[in-house]
This record gives sequence, C-alpha cells and structure tokens, in this order.
Amino acid sequence: MPTLKKLRKRFFKWRYKHITNQQFIYALSILVGFLAGLGTVIIKNLTHFIQTLLQGKIIVDYHHSLYFIFPLIGLILVYLIQKYFIRRKIGHAIPSTLFSLSKKKGLIERYKMYASLITAPLTVGFGGSVGLQGPAINTGAAVASNIAQYFHISARNRSLLIGCASAGAVASMFKAPIAAVIFAVEIFSLDLAFASMIPLLLASVSAVITSYLFLGSEILFTFEIQDRFSINDILFYVVLGIGSAVASVYFSKMYFWITGLFDKIKGDVKKLFIGGIIIGILLFFIPPLYGEGFDLINNLLRGNHMKAIGSIPFAQVVEENIWMIILLLIGITVFKAVAMTVTFSAGGVGGIFIPTLVMGSALGNVYAKVVNNLGWDFSISESNFTLIGMTGLMAGVLHAPLTAIFLIADITGGYELFVPLMIVSAISFSLTRYYVSNSIYTMELAKKGELLTHNKDKNVLMMMEKSKLIERDFVKIKPEYNLGEMLNRAVTKSKRNIFPVVNEKNEFLGILLLDDIRNIMFDQNMYDKVRVEELMHRAPDIIFHEKDNMEAIMEKFKQTGAWNLPVVKNGEYHGFISKSKLLTAYRRQLIEVSP
Repeated sequence: MPTLKKLRKRFFKWRYKHITNQQFIYALSILVGFLAGLGTVIIKNLTHFIQTLLQGKIIVDYHHSLYFIFPLIGLILVYLIQKYFIRRKIGHAIPSTLFSLSKKKGLIERYKMYASLITAPLTVGFGGSVGLQGPAINTGAAVASNIAQYFHISARNRSLLIGCASAGAVASMFKAPIAAVIFAVEIFSLDLAFASMIPLLLASVSAVITSYLFLGSEILFTFEIQDRFSINDILFYVVLGIGSAVASVYFSKMYFWITGLFDKIKGDVKKLFIGGIIIGILLFFIPPLYGEGFDLINNLLRGNHMKAIGSIPFAQVVEENIWMIILLLIGITVFKAVAMTVTFSAGGVGGIFIPTLVMGSALGNVYAKVVNNLGWDFSISESNFTLIGMTGLMAGVLHAPLTAIFLIADITGGYELFVPLMIVSAISFSLTRYYVSNSIYTMELAKKGELLTHNKDKNVLMMMEKSKLIERDFVKIKPEYNLGEMLNRAVTKSKRNIFPVVNEKNEFLGILLLDDIRNIMFDQNMYDKVRVEELMHRAPDIIFHEKDNMEAIMEKFKQTGAWNLPVVKNGEYHGFISKSKLLTAYRRQLIEVSP
C-alpha cells in the first residue's frame, strides 16, 4: 500500500503534467468555497442548537431571569476552551486574517480552522451580543491558507484563496453571492482583475450551493419589497444617510473607548466577570440584544415591533404607547454597540458585521416611525427604511459601501431600492470616514502601517520583512579609539567602508567612513594624535526599528540620498539597511504579488 506521502508526490507529478496552474487555482477555489460554506453552516447550526437547548422546557419558565447568567456561562466556557484546549487566544476574526495577509504572506495557523468553530457558537448561543460572520470568515480563511500551504501555492494565490474563503462565508451566510465577491474585494483589497474574479465567483457560487444543500431555501431575512421607491422620499433618505453616519461614528468611537477601558483591567478572569455581568444587565432590560439579533430584524421588516422587542419587564406599558416603542428601539440602537464591544472585551469570540445590521435596522425603523407619527399628511415605508438603515451602518462602520448596497439588493431579490441604497451608503460612508479614518477591522493595522490597500506599491512595501533587510557585518568602533587602534581593530578586519560608532552600552553615536580617514590612514605620526570622536559625524538619518515601517524607511533613503542607514532598536545600535538590498527585496516582492 502506498503511503500518503507517496500518493501526494504522485498527485503533484500528475498535476504538473495535466493541469495548468490557473486551472488548479479554479479547482481549489471551488473546494475552498465549499469548505467555507460548510464551516458557516456548522457555526450557524451549533449556535441554533445551543439557543434551542437554553430555551427548552426545563428552562423556559425561568428564561427571562436567566438572561442575567447565560452570557457569563458562555464566556467562562470560551475562556476554559481557549486556556486548556486551544491554549492560545483566538483574537478578532477579520483583523487577524488581514494581519496574516499583510505581514505573514497569508500563512494562518492550523488551530484557527476549528477555534472559532467551537467558541463563536458558545459566545453567541449563550447571549453574547456579537455576530457569526467574522468567525465564519476566520474559519474559512484558515482552511484556505492551510490547503494552499499543503499544495505549495504561491503567496499571491494563497491570499487569493483566503479572499475566496471570505466570499464563500458571506455567500453561505446570506445567500448573496454578488455581495460576497464585492465584500472580498473591498475588505481584503484584492485586485479586481479577471485572474482574481473567476476564483471569487466560483468560490461564492460553490458556497451558496453548499448552503442550499444543507439549509434548503431558508434565508436570514425573509422579506420581499412591498413599497416601491418614491422620488418624494429623497430628502428623507438624505437625512437617514446623515443619521447613519452619526450612528456609525458613535459605534466606532464607543468600540474603541470600551476596548480601551477593558485594556486597563488586569487579568482575563476579572475582565470576563465584569463583562459578563454588564451584558447580563443589558439583556435583562433589553432582551433583543441577546445573541446576533436576526429575529429583531425580521420582525421589524414584517412590521411586528412588539415581537421584535420581546418579553421585556414592562411590555404592557410599551404596547399601548408608540413613543415608548420608539424609545426602546432607540435603546437597542444605542446599546447594541455597547453590548457587542463588552462581549469582545470580556473574551467572547464573534464578529461586528451582523451587529451593524441589527443596529442599522433599529435606526432605520425608528426614523420611519418618528416621521410617520408626527401627524403629517404623508407616511414613509417602515420596512424600506429598516433595510436602508442597515445599508447606512454597514457602509459607515465597515467602510464597505459597495458591499452594503449589493447585500441588501441581493437579500431583497431585486434592485427596486437601488437609488436610495446608493444615496444613504454614499453619505454615511463619506461622513463617517471624515471622522473615523479606518474601520474597526483595520484601525489597529492602519496605525502600525500594516494594512493592505488597493495601492500595490504600499502593499509590496508592507509585505517586506524589515528584519531580513538588516545587515550586521559592520565592525563597531568606540569614540575613544585613536587612529591606530581603529585601523588595527576595524579597518583591517572589515570588508565595509562604513563604521558605526557606539559607546560601552552599545548606544549609537555616529558613523565614520573610510573616506574620512583616507588622507591620514598611512601617516603613522597621526596614529596616536587623532581619535575617533574627532573624526566621526552624524548619520544622514536613523531608522528606528520600533516605529519606522517600510514606507517610512524608503522615504528616508529618498530624502537623504544615502546608500546605508543605521538601525536603532530599543535605543541600541542594531545594524544597517542598504538601499541596494532594499530595492532588490522590493523587486522580488513585487514579482511575487503581481499576476
């Protein structure tokens, strides 16, 4: 019997003889789409199973009071799994995938293929106010990366397959294949070219078919447009776009603020209990914050606001007063961002994609209800504004206006609302970006200069590894050396014509060039008279290892015209980077990422 290793070798030989590289990528994109779709189905079903158990006959009579404790139980289970089973922190789904693309050439650890698959359903099923889309993408991306590694796929095609997995996860979750492809291009900054479009389309279709096979025709939003777009509503859509931008800025700022507060708390267990208690209190008073919140969206779309609000402690009072309903929906809009961020900060695993939809649906519905109850002679469609509110929040919070437009268009099965979708999406995205330069997905990476964009030059620089460019074969000299000592200890032993000057603590003081001593180096009378500190001078510039990214390093070479620049790390001399090595590495990386 041939071993697995031998079978693999035979397959590689057969592949190189009979299948072109492009055909193989197409085949892998279909496989990746299927597996990403399957992962999404598993995550959804596991979450539904847990929620069904918690709403079983034994618990149902006490369910409302147990809202307080469920999230804490879920967070404890996730903490124990991460500590004793996975033994690593999972991290935020899409940001960690983006980091793998920008700094690790698409290499993702194997444990991420199952980590989110286990922990996300526990987080959401027990009431954590986060989504499942991010974990589904993270799972699919890890599967795609490891398949690519197994088949020795290049870094560029590895990144493409990760994009295919993200498209597959979105397509499977929403049964929206067009929006899924656009999401992959917008969020993962993939090239919108024929070479990448075909694999993305194949993966998206493969994932949608997988979803239909396992879930049938069931979709998350069961809605068909009843009210057509009216030109008379344009002004209302403009106002909703502005309101969506305000809500998006609030959502993002609240996320960063609460995350910052929890970062100051020492100890994961302490964060877990504080976060779990806060979420429990929020869920007790606002039950629709439980889990993802798709029931809220669907009930608002059907016009059943009481069912959307759920069994709140003061339901009878609310039912008799539309303004109380509006007030509670405003509470959902405001506190969804709080509940989501606290869930993350307490150690929960999930995504922000679906919470933005929930918050947007509540915002759009509130806006329509306010307009319709002001006593004016006209009314606007609550269902349409609920849908378009989701578009506004997606465009603003995720910085993905095209995904927002096409997702809602895909979900509703038509393009009746295309004009208002475009208006609200454009306004929300433009205004939000003015106040929040990057999305929650990309903010931390952008601050570190590690974010992939559609600018190929910047992407190439970002993918280059700084540590591999540093050369350390320069002989160091001390400022107290005289000329004779320098010649004996450095010049005769070095193949370089530049010498870093450092003190006893290895702190960088300056440089000395061979040209600086060429006219006196053979005059023995000067050997004891001249010291290094008299000859040394400042370097044209210094590369600071901790803060200078590759773009900044390239700019320093451009500004100084130098061929070598010293590198300082933690205050100490660390080596030199040469322009020739930098440009050679740039050319190699450019070839690797180009089609």
